[in-house]
Amino acid sequence: MLPGALRVPIVRAPLAGGASTPALTAAVAQAGAFGFVAAGYRTPDALRDDVCATRELTGEPFGVNLFVPGGPAESGAYEPFVATLADEARRHGVALGEPRFEDDAWADKIELLEADPVAVVSFTFGCPSAEIVARLQAAGSAVWVTVTDPDEAEQAAVAGADALVVQGIEAGGHRASFVDADGAGEYGLLALLGVVAQRTPLPLVATGGIATGGAVAAVLCAGAQAAQIGTAFMRCPEAGTAPAHREALATRTPTALTRAFTGRQARGLVNRFLREHSEAAPVAYPHIHHATAPLRAAGRAAGDAEVLNLWAGQTHELARDLPAAELVAALVAEAEERLSAARRSLGAQ
Repeated sequence: MLPGALRVPIVRAPLAGGASTPALTAAVAQAGAFGFVAAGYRTPDALRDDVCATRELTGEPFGVNLFVPGGPAESGAYEPFVATLADEARRHGVALGEPRFEDDAWADKIELLEADPVAVVSFTFGCPSAEIVARLQAAGSAVWVTVTDPDEAEQAAVAGADALVVQGIEAGGHRASFVDADGAGEYGLLALLGVVAQRTPLPLVATGGIATGGAVAAVLCAGAQAAQIGTAFMRCPEAGTAPAHREALATRTPTALTRAFTGRQARGLVNRFLREHSEAAPVAYPHIHHATAPLRAAGRAAGDAEVLNLWAGQTHELARDLPAAELVAALVAEAEERLSAARRSLGAQ
């Protein structure tokens, strides 16, 4: 499925790590938008279960999002940082996890989606090979690749992607950049849409800081065929967002980029853990992710928002506590209103 074929030009972002649920994906799909099942951090069996559960809830098309594996961190890159977290672990009564590299069962998940295809397979953290793109397309899936700069867009086009998810710096959660380097993908969304549209004719899905119908209208006018929205759906009752995270989203707390929680740049609400540990955090994903996982789990269980990875986009305070279907309807109505207002403004000149 290509973005232009969507009944409603709204895509619910994957939201890997807890907020994504079959109920949320299905509710969005039933409302005419498009949703993703998040494969990140899930075993192949758990992914299969999530796909089956979503199909039981809706007959509408949906997609699956995969993390493209990188490589192991350099020797000695993360051990000093992990050692600094010992006091945090003791404070919360847990042992830190083993910092390690693994590829998130990449090959098994590709094989699963080949054998049991969904409408769209999207990728983040990198570009799959042309061979994998072709395999998934032959199985009947469209392939979308998430990009954060024009060079990544060109690389994805060469690999055979059917569409590009263009991620601006405003986005919450992990940066999708192919290489996690300081300064990578620092384009604002509207600027990136314009430049990528000049580089490739592929359909574009805009993502990053979109929380209102006005923002949906803006990216459609800027050349996108759909808007991918994540944070704005995290307060929906169907989302699996932890209570402390859900409450924090409704505040005016600023966001910042950090590697402190996972070893890869991600945008989250500023809390104590982010302030105290971001400066020393190395590029070491998923090693740091595994090391801090027990600590974050303890924080969720205790409702301690100061130790959680509170992923959020820059417009998080605009997120609404609404059922997903009502949110989709509100976004569409607002977008139509803003587009009509824009036409009136142009006609007045």
